[in-house]
Amino acid sequence: MFTKSHDDGWVKMLDGVYRQTPVYGDKTVLVKVRFDAGVEIPSHSHPHEQTGTLVSGVLEFVIDGEVLRTEPGDTWCIPGGVEHSARALEDAVVIEVFAPVREEYLPQ
Repeated sequence: MFTKSHDDGWVKMLDGVYRQTPVYGDKTVLVKVRFDAGVEIPSHSHPHEQTGTLVSGVLEFVIDGEVLRTEPGDTWCIPGGVEHSARALEDAVVIEVFAPVREEYLPQ
């Protein structure tokens, strides 16, 4: 699958958090996520490994109890089943890959 860059298909996840799924395969899904400054993703876990990079802005993660401040270019890999949360200290954009595929993130 190949997808040209576009600005369609953004889905509201929470107030101030939007995702776009530009490409996916049988084993992975790539997701762009936009965060408005001040927004918080509550602590949660899921069985999917979550690998990402911060494109712009500043995010603060709490991963398995450890607080991590990320800036553009920083990367992470959160193993499946690990509790994590995030807070946008500025407007931010991330690109993340989930494995296995998060079915709920596939375009409708």
